[in-house]
This record gives sequence, structure tokens and C-alpha cells, in this order.
Amino acid sequence: MRDTIRDEVHRLVGAGQMKLDRAADDPGLFGPGSVAWAVHGDFSAMMIGGVAALMTQMLHPGALAGVWDHSDWEKNPAGRLRRTAQFVAGTSYGGTAQAEALIARVRAIHDRVAGTLPDGTPYDANDPALLTWVHVAEADSFLRGYLAYRDPDLPGAKQDRYFAEMAPLARRLGATEVPDSRRAVAAYFRAVRPQLRFDERTRAVAAALLDQPTTSAATAPIQHMLLGAGVELMHPWAARLHGRDTPALRRPGIRLGAGATAGVLRWALAPRQ
Repeated sequence: MRDTIRDEVHRLVGAGQMKLDRAADDPGLFGPGSVAWAVHGDFSAMMIGGVAALMTQMLHPGALAGVWDHSDWEKNPAGRLRRTAQFVAGTSYGGTAQAEALIARVRAIHDRVAGTLPDGTPYDANDPALLTWVHVAEADSFLRGYLAYRDPDLPGAKQDRYFAEMAPLARRLGATEVPDSRRAVAAYFRAVRPQLRFDERTRAVAAALLDQPTTSAATAPIQHMLLGAGVELMHPWAARLHGRDTPALRRPGIRLGAGATAGVLRWALAPRQ
């Protein structure tokens, strides 16, 4: 069972497709003492946070259009989650050169992602405001996952430090006016919410992500639990836009089940003695 779970997780995130390359004297973009290293180091919390991030990101018409027009989301609904996991792992724990190469690759991809929204509005993946949206939705969701499923007592000062550490990465990708504290992130969300939308295309992409088939009966309950926990983790306003409000009476059960699932994953992924 342990090997089955480990192998399925490695398949999901594409483990083996990327080798982290960091010399002992190279701290990379963050370094061992960073809050980012701690937050990004818990696989279960990051997967739950990653689902919440993708669900939140797709509420922005420009972000959704990039996925709709320029990805294989129907055939490979887990592909973006896998690519995000690999990018975060490489930029967090890889050496400086590896991180910079990953950033350059993403920027090159963004150069090819542009088009027109259904209402005729042009969009461009290099739009600094759009890049800021994608970054904030992601970083906020990762931190929320960590607080919910790994360390709810992480001091507020370290939470602010996490956003401050992540802001330069967003700027390297082309984002501007990146919020770098909890207060700034909350203000940013309040400002951007009028731009968010939910339509049939959003519904289709969300359904593809949440209803993706499993390849192993042994890990199907784990996948179902992680996806459900990602939906529950979203901000209430984002969940309402999706029409996926989680009733208050169900929340404790979801958190309990996902917490137990996280424990199983930590056991399965722990280094062998």
C-alpha cells in the first residue's frame, strides 16, 4: 500500500521529471531558513492549497482564457497542477541557476499566450496585473493550506514574511505592485473581486479538475479527499462564485478527513529508514 500511494503521488506531480540541483553553498532564491521552505515543504498542504489556487485563479477571465485557449485542460486536467508543483519545487529548493532557468521558461511560455475574451477584450499572459493575480491567488492558497493542515500556530509575523519572500519571485515573472503582507493581500483581493467572473467555461474547467479520473483504486479516496479539501479551503467569496459553498456543518468533517489523509501521505512519502 505504501509503495502504491508513493508511486501514484509521484505520477501525479511528475516526480522524476525534475532533479533539484543546488550546491551546498547556494541558498537558491529562498534558503533553508526561509518561511517559504517550511510552507512549501509539506506535500499534503501544498496539494490542497494548489487545488484552491487553481479554483481561485480561474475566476479571473484573463487567467481562465489562457487555460481555455492555450492548454490541454480537457485531456490533462491535472497537468497545470503538476506543472505548478514542479515550478514551486524547483524555484524553492533548487539552486539559483535552476530557479532562473525555470522562470525564463515560464516567461517564454507566456510570450505565446494571448488572445481575445468572449466579449472581445484582449488578454495577454504577460500583463503585469494578470501575473499579480495568479501569484497572489497561489501564494495565499499555499499559506492557507499550511495553516489549515500543518501549522495553525505559525506566527503572524512569519505569515507576513512568507508573502514578502514570495513577492520578488512574482516580480521576476513580470508581476507588479505585488502585495507583500497579509493586510496587503486582503486589500488586494477586495480591490480585484469586481473583476472576477463565473460562467460556463469556468464551470467546465473546474469540473475537469475536480472530477478527473483516478488511475488507482487504492489512491482514489485520497484524491477525492484532497480535491474536496481544496474546495473547502477557498475563501468564502470564491466558493460562492463557483457555487460550491461548503455547509458549515460539513467543514469539520472535511478538515478531519483531509488531516488524516495528510498523515497517510506523510507516512507514504517519508524517507525509508
